[in-house]
Amino acid sequence: MSFPTAVMPLLGRAADEAPALRAPGRPPLSHGALRALAESTVAALNRIGIGRGDRVAIVLPNGPEMAAAFLCIAAGAATAPLNPAYRQEEFAFYLEDLKARALVVQQGMDTPARAAAAALGVPVLELVPGEAAGEFTLHGGTPGQAARPGLGEADDIALVLHTSGTTARPKIVPLSQRNICASAAHIGATLELGPADACLNIMPLFHIHGLIAAVLASVAAGGAVVCTPGFDALRFYRLLEEERPSWYTAVPTMHQAILARAERNADVISRAPLRFIRASSASLPGPVMEAMERAFGCPLVESYGMTEAAHQMASNPLKGVRKPGVVGLPAGPEVAIMDDDGAILPQGAVGEVVIRGPNVTAGYESNPDANAKAFTHGWFRTGDQGMFDADGYLVLTGRLKEIIKRGGEQVSPLEVDGVLSSHPAVAQALTFSIPHRMLGEEVGAAVVLREGAELTERELRDYAAERLADFKVPRKVVFLDEIPKGATGKLMRIGLAEKLGVSA
Repeated sequence: MSFPTAVMPLLGRAADEAPALRAPGRPPLSHGALRALAESTVAALNRIGIGRGDRVAIVLPNGPEMAAAFLCIAAGAATAPLNPAYRQEEFAFYLEDLKARALVVQQGMDTPARAAAAALGVPVLELVPGEAAGEFTLHGGTPGQAARPGLGEADDIALVLHTSGTTARPKIVPLSQRNICASAAHIGATLELGPADACLNIMPLFHIHGLIAAVLASVAAGGAVVCTPGFDALRFYRLLEEERPSWYTAVPTMHQAILARAERNADVISRAPLRFIRASSASLPGPVMEAMERAFGCPLVESYGMTEAAHQMASNPLKGVRKPGVVGLPAGPEVAIMDDDGAILPQGAVGEVVIRGPNVTAGYESNPDANAKAFTHGWFRTGDQGMFDADGYLVLTGRLKEIIKRGGEQVSPLEVDGVLSSHPAVAQALTFSIPHRMLGEEVGAAVVLREGAELTERELRDYAAERLADFKVPRKVVFLDEIPKGATGKLMRIGLAEKLGVSA
C-alpha cells in the first residue's frame, strides 16, 4: 500500500475547497485552509525555537481546535495530547517525563496544567480560536532558533503518548510520522473512506482512537470530521440529525449507551445517512454488535487497535463476513500468534498476538527492559492472547494479565462477558478476578441490567452454567447502575474487585 509517510503531504491530498473540520454552529475549515494553518503553525513554532522532534504538550477541550492543533503541530513537531481532567500533580509528572518544550492551552481557560508548567519553567502557548471550526493562532513563547526547523519527515516523532499502566510507571510510546500516516491509510482502506465521508467524532482527542481513526484517517481520505465536545448519549441523536455524518467510531461502552436510546430515536435513525459504524479499543460483545446492526440498519465494523500500533491492527471487513465477538482480519500490519519461546504458532493454536509493520512503534522511549520484553525477532508482543480461526479471523481470548487463573484452570474474561451479555436482561457485563486464598483467583462479574429488567444473581449464574464449564461460572455477581470506566470510556477489569469491595 502506498501512502504519504509524513503529516504535511498527507494533508495535501484533498481539494482545497472541501471541508476538513466541522463543528456544530460554526463554518467549516477547508482542506486548503487546514494546510495553510499547518504551515503557519510550524513556522510560528520554529520562530520560538521549537522544531522537529521537540515535544509540545496539548491540553485543550475536545473540539475542532484540539483536532486542528494535533494535525498542525504534528506537521513539524511532536505532539503530546494530555487529558484535561488531570490534576496538577499529574500534569507535572507528564510534562517532566515528556521533557515538554511548550504547553498549549486555550486562551482564558483555567487549567492546573498552567501551574504545573510554571513550576517546571515550561513556556505556555495560548491558543486563540478563530471563526471557522478549528481555526486558531498561537501566542506566547520567546524568540529562538529551532535546532531542526521545517516540516516533519517520515522518521521524525509526530505523536507521543503514555501507556495506561495498571501498576508500573507508564511507558512513553513515541510514534513517528510514518507510523501514524500508515495507520490512517490502513483505516481508510478498511473503511473505504473518501471525500464524501464525514466522521462524527465523540472520542476524546487525547486518545489514539480519536486522534487517528476519527481525525487523521478522515482528513487523509479527503473527507471531514465533525468535532464535538465529547460523548453525550443524550445529545448524540441530535448531532446525528443535524450533522448527518456518514459514520462514527466509538468504544463499546459508548455504543451500548447509544443502543439503549435507539428505540426512542428510531425516526432519527431512519433519516440518518450512516454508511457504517465502527467499534474499537475494547471487545464489543457479539449481542451488542447484532443489536446495533438491527437498530441502525448498517454494518458495525469491529476493529482491534492499541497505542503501540498507532491504533489499528485488525478489523472485520466492511464488505463480506463480519463475525460478532471477533476482531477480524489483519488490517495493516502483519499479525501472528507466538508462544512463550518466540515461535510462531499455526492456525488454531492459542498464544500471544504479535504484530510488525509500518504503523508499529520502534520501541518505548528510554526503557530497554520494556523493549526487551516487548519485542521478539522483530515482532511486537501485544500482551493479548488469541488465535486465528479456520477463516483466518483473529479471535481474542483476553489480556494475558487479565486471564483469570482459578486453581489449575484458565478463564478468559471475554468469553464469560459474551455469555453474560447474551442474557436478554443484561445491558453490560464485565468479568473480573477476585483474589482467593486457596484457588489463587475466583471469577466475579459486574452487571448492568437493561432498563426495567429484573434478574437475580442465582438466575444469571444458572443461565451461565448452561453455557459455560462450571469453573468459568462467576461465583459472585454484582449488579451496578454503571460499571467503573477509565478516562477513555474503557471498562476497567484490573483492580475491580478491590474497588467494589468484593471478596471470595
